[in-house]
Amino acid sequence: MALGRPVMNSTGAQTDAWSGAFLLDSTASGVAAQDFDGLQRLWDTQLGDVFPMPALSPDSVDGIRARGRLARVRDVAIVDVHGLSAVRSVDAPGSVDDMVMMYTVRRGAWTFGGPRDRYEHTVPAGQFLLRRFGPWPRFETMPNTMNRILILPLSVLSPLLGGRSVTGPLDSAEMRLLMAHVNMVHATIGDLGPAGVRAVHGALIELAKAVVKGRFDDVEPRLAPSLAQAAKELADRHLTDPELGPAMLARALNVSLSTLHRAFATEGLSVSTYIRRRRLEEARRALTAPHGGLSVSEIAAHWHFSDSSHFIRAFKKRYGRTPKEYARSTRTADDRN
Repeated sequence: MALGRPVMNSTGAQTDAWSGAFLLDSTASGVAAQDFDGLQRLWDTQLGDVFPMPALSPDSVDGIRARGRLARVRDVAIVDVHGLSAVRSVDAPGSVDDMVMMYTVRRGAWTFGGPRDRYEHTVPAGQFLLRRFGPWPRFETMPNTMNRILILPLSVLSPLLGGRSVTGPLDSAEMRLLMAHVNMVHATIGDLGPAGVRAVHGALIELAKAVVKGRFDDVEPRLAPSLAQAAKELADRHLTDPELGPAMLARALNVSLSTLHRAFATEGLSVSTYIRRRRLEEARRALTAPHGGLSVSEIAAHWHFSDSSHFIRAFKKRYGRTPKEYARSTRTADDRN
């Protein structure tokens, strides 16, 4: 098991943001008790002040296999869990303080409660659930469930939620932005200074509030990096779509074209430039694929360049060689090796 440790700043003092990873496999001979104790210590050290680890059923403990990562930004905690085995919790004495939690399930399913509980709900793959929990409900997961859990500040989110739950698809505009921002937090948390921590924390709160309201403030400058990142992630999944462009991305993210362009401008980049650059990168890979066999004109058409001449000019400007020259030099280098 790899235990997460707080990220330290340059002076050695613990910051308001840290991350860590865990790996738990109690199916290996003779390590079940040790690994479970390690997970308990990890949970208590890094998340115990947010909420205690739920009581797991004995069969779950004996066969639990999971890996994941943790991140904490002030009073927001992010727990990514890939549960290879099914997991069930059991009723435990006492209760925990009320919490606002968001469950985003990318694979499998996460079920809360049961017939005798006041609250019963299943979150399937591609959906999210945001609600105030208290006390901790029983839950059960399918094998190979991938879930991202956000623990959010009660004082900020509870007045907006009231007693209701918010559910919906992960591909809604608000959820795309929130998940893109969380991905950036994971990628940059080790380099954040005090100002960076304040910025990413403020954006996390604003985006979580946007999910509750079903809309976000598209002129809020703190959200521009998240909007640009969400647009990039969406564009990356649609590079072969002939309709891909600024208008398509703006519609999917429920923002105006001017708002989208402003978000990219903060990075000194245009939306169209990003799309063209990513298509060129994929075309470059296709040129050197071992069993690709596509001609230059076929690659140009596949990645939606207007014609072969346009593709060749753009490729040479980006990489300093024509597509044929690049492919030939790559094959020559491979032959030498």
